[in-house]
Amino acid sequence: MLLEIGYNGGVPVDEEWFVKTISGIHNEDLVSVFYPNDHEQGVKFLNDKEALFRRLAKEQLKPLNGLYKLKKWIEDRGLKRAAVTNAPRANAELCINQLGLADFFDALILGSECKHAKPYPDPYLKALEVLNVSKDHTFVFEDSVSGIKAGVAAEMSVVGLANRNPPQLLMEANPTFLIKDYEDPKLWAALKEIDKMSGTGKKTIA
Repeated sequence: MLLEIGYNGGVPVDEEWFVKTISGIHNEDLVSVFYPNDHEQGVKFLNDKEALFRRLAKEQLKPLNGLYKLKKWIEDRGLKRAAVTNAPRANAELCINQLGLADFFDALILGSECKHAKPYPDPYLKALEVLNVSKDHTFVFEDSVSGIKAGVAAEMSVVGLANRNPPQLLMEANPTFLIKDYEDPKLWAALKEIDKMSGTGKKTIA
């Protein structure tokens, strides 16, 4: 799509550019990147981008390794959970339904429905309010720099997912630790420690 509009002089962008410019960023903040002098056209371009994403997601979206193992761990302990995202509602609901998680989340929090989207803490602070839990008794899974920054700014424990973005870039956002997917031994060692603290009212935001 960027090639079609002649972005970057028609030179294809690379993965590094995507990570730094696009990943985890709210669409409203991207309008000026592509159309600095035409907000209306920028909005249309991004809406078209999201429509293309939804068409591709229906065919290509796959669960990250260990997702359903983690889902069972959370359900077995009766922990509260929310999906907190900068994605448009249509995208978020499609992904949640596609992965069979429609009945899993207690709440869906959108950056567009908060005063500020990620990397500001507002979406996570709203999630804490909706779930009626303390930031001291939660943890967050995030796969983007902006998402990790948002969780950290909300003073929550953040597990960074290095399944696409470079680990060194994610670490600069100060997550508690990084995992490569939900099967990572580091994650399960941490969850084992939480089990040892059972009875403390631990809640989770996924």
